[in-house]
Amino acid sequence: MKAAVVYQPGGPEALVVEEREKPELKEGWSLVEILGFGLNHSEIFTRQGLSPSVTFPRILGIECVGQIAETTSDDFQIGQTVISIMGEMGRDFDGSYAEYTLLPNSQIYPVESQLPLEQLVALPETYYTAYGALKNLQIKAGDTTLIRGAASGVGIAMLRLIKAKFPNNQVYGSSRSLLKEKELLQKGFDGIIVDQQNTLQTSRSFDKILELIGPASIKDSFSHINEHGIVCSNGQLGGKWYLEEFDPIMELKNNSYLTSFYSGIVSQKGIQELLDYVSQYHVDVRPEKIFSLEQIAEAHSYLESRSGLGKVIVLNQIVKDS
Repeated sequence: MKAAVVYQPGGPEALVVEEREKPELKEGWSLVEILGFGLNHSEIFTRQGLSPSVTFPRILGIECVGQIAETTSDDFQIGQTVISIMGEMGRDFDGSYAEYTLLPNSQIYPVESQLPLEQLVALPETYYTAYGALKNLQIKAGDTTLIRGAASGVGIAMLRLIKAKFPNNQVYGSSRSLLKEKELLQKGFDGIIVDQQNTLQTSRSFDKILELIGPASIKDSFSHINEHGIVCSNGQLGGKWYLEEFDPIMELKNNSYLTSFYSGIVSQKGIQELLDYVSQYHVDVRPEKIFSLEQIAEAHSYLESRSGLGKVIVLNQIVKDS
């Protein structure tokens, strides 16, 4: 099989596409033929050597859509379409940047969907994360929402999930500059606010804030929250992992609430809920860019560049007939 392997931390060029033996089946695991996978900023951090638990060489990739090739479980059928997310895939063991991967049966989720392959591949990590945050933010008709990190895959996904169900809700986005303002407004944002050194350049406040920058800007987010508003932190694009010197009594202004969502909290029910929501509200889940496995270095370069916008995916092949 072909696989993209990182032998030592570095830039996009550290991703080496090479031929490898397919993983051998072992008890409690299944071999999945990968049809496609999404790229995530956490994989950039891992490639750069910023994930301390990860050893190299390693095949990255924390999500995939694929088909069961071999299995030790009676719950799966050969050729069955499945999704897998997280569970230390691409970290403790080799992940989805390949044509095949070996996955624990416990983190393989069969799915039924009529979506085209490129749209299904765009869903797992990004839209599952956004959907979990959508529920925890308790978005309702009339809410005004801010998405900090608007140009990210999860940022665009949250915008689409909100607008599909609540088209009249106002959704604002933040960005480090206005270079992408035109593109973000075309995506459906009602306005773009400059986020300068983790400080919003506005006096505007919001009912709900999706905090994708993370601990680096959470305190500032609570300076822009309305009475009884909710901030949901589920990203760390600011490069800071922990929230320090945070006094809840002083920081949780306006009787507001702090929540979070972690895509590692995944279940068959949760994935099917997302698929049903996308179908019911006709959510536009098309990816922004599609690459091949051989273009994985180029895909990483795009994702971490200033021009990077929305969800980036890699497709290996078209789904085979069952």
